[in-house]
Amino acid sequence: MAGLSLASRTALVTGATRGIGHAIALKLAARGCRVFASGRDRDALAALAAGQPGISLLPCDLLQPTEIKAMAASIEEKAGRLDFLINNAGIAHANQAVSEMSFESWRKVYATNLDAMFLVTQAVLPLMSTGGVIVNNISVAAQIPFAGASAYCSSKAAALMFTNVLREELRARGIRVTALMPGAIHTEIWNQFWADAPRDRMATADDVAHLVAAVLELPASATSETIHIGPVGGEL
Repeated sequence: MAGLSLASRTALVTGATRGIGHAIALKLAARGCRVFASGRDRDALAALAAGQPGISLLPCDLLQPTEIKAMAASIEEKAGRLDFLINNAGIAHANQAVSEMSFESWRKVYATNLDAMFLVTQAVLPLMSTGGVIVNNISVAAQIPFAGASAYCSSKAAALMFTNVLREELRARGIRVTALMPGAIHTEIWNQFWADAPRDRMATADDVAHLVAAVLELPASATSETIHIGPVGGEL
């Protein structure tokens, strides 16, 4: 069954310069959505938008609260509203035991994977109304512990609970909240902790983008609270 059209809708995709965020931004733009693409790498953002008139660039360092507020203000000025928020930005870290990890590394992972999600959501919520959708890119690592990934797994677990609480708070406003739970997806993030990971056995970022677009096309009377997606052969 065909879903609702994304044409003339507006979306913010964070971490849009590569991987899953890049694929989602392109997929939504291809379906007629006006996409605000956010990232720190200005050159990568420019490459994303090349030949894509539906994509507007919003360079932003999500570790800087003032830049997040400016990004939200820019969306309000240019579009007046936001229909979809895709909190995609996230980082991993090299495999390190708890006894070896620096506090600086720990804090950087939490600042990106959790603090930025909170700050971006809080900044753009005034622009959203009934029928809107927030998709938070979490990970199966929120529920499955991996040795050497304490900061990544625990930050994702906290982000999942944040997502669950946010969903309950926004039900009365008719804003739906979805936890995106990817398994092994072929993206650059593997370079940070498993450079030799078998990429040919993974699902693709475009697979994830296709499913996210389908969720955004659901009528306002329905929701998908959790999206689990991974390779057809099972987790690695």
